[in-house]
Amino acid sequence: MAKAALQEASLSPQDVDCICFTKGPGMGALLQSIAIAARMMSLLWDKPFIAVNHCVGHIEMGRLITGAENPVVLYVSGGNTQVIAYSDKRYRIFGETLDIAVGNCLDRFARTLHISNDPFPGYNIEQLAKKGSRLVDLPYVVKGMDCSFSGILATIDALAVSLKLNKAEQTDQNPGDRPTRADLCFSLQETVYAILVEITERAIAHVGSNQVLIVGGVGYNERLQEMMGIMARDRGGSVFATDE
Repeated sequence: MAKAALQEASLSPQDVDCICFTKGPGMGALLQSIAIAARMMSLLWDKPFIAVNHCVGHIEMGRLITGAENPVVLYVSGGNTQVIAYSDKRYRIFGETLDIAVGNCLDRFARTLHISNDPFPGYNIEQLAKKGSRLVDLPYVVKGMDCSFSGILATIDALAVSLKLNKAEQTDQNPGDRPTRADLCFSLQETVYAILVEITERAIAHVGSNQVLIVGGVGYNERLQEMMGIMARDRGGSVFATDE
């Protein structure tokens, strides 16, 4: 399998400097499987065997792609929500979710509304949110540098059920003066992204940086980048984000 992958990429073992694998964090069985395969390749090809932290991998890839020098990092994905900065020769977590990740919150609400997974739920929520305009009141939970999304998800799930918007066959129009599916997506995005901008701004003030780097799958969201950009410009800074 590894040989076929190298051939497809027009590479030989001599072109490979080292074998890296994700040591964590992540799901144990998957990490173990990859570690075994990577160790085998390392032994077969006599290459250094290097463990990589999943979160640091995202950060360093983002810095390489964007050219960000010493940013405060917002790492947002389906499994992680953290504000990270480099301090005293190591990456340190300045704030994080206390329960579910922001990407998990978005994905689970997409299932409530029967929103397609193609290409992925967060993208489809983003497109639907662009059609929304009514901001529904949702919990806003920030505790110092940390945040929480489970209460937001429970509230908006219950609202969707009460409005009968959790059916498989739906349109984006509602009779009367009720919120639509688009309004709920719009409200969820505005709320959770405002929370992320707030805790990121606190980290910027703490470490004295003027750069923000957004990494992880949720970081592709244009509205999140826009909101973070407004905050950064107000502080005389700039935002970097990885594209697809």
